[in-house]
Amino acid sequence: MNVLLYPLGTEKAINKIEKDNIITYVVDMKANKKDIKETFEKQFGVKVDKINVAIGKVKKAYIKLNKNYNARDIAIKLKLV
Repeated sequence: MNVLLYPLGTEKAINKIEKDNIITYVVDMKANKKDIKETFEKQFGVKVDKINVAIGKVKKAYIKLNKNYNARDIAIKLKLV
């Protein structure tokens, strides 16, 4: 199962990167918070503090990074900003 599908680059998602140190990802509908956290930490080499999910047409994960890491750096790697 591919847990992380793609990052969101909407205006709202970019604002969360800047203000709250949160990256927004569309994730697999079957993925749980533990799977998302482990996959994200392994893929980007960062520490995740908290994950919130919202389920609508797609499942979105709001991934809050530890204060020692900058979501903007990840966004640059993902070419979101």
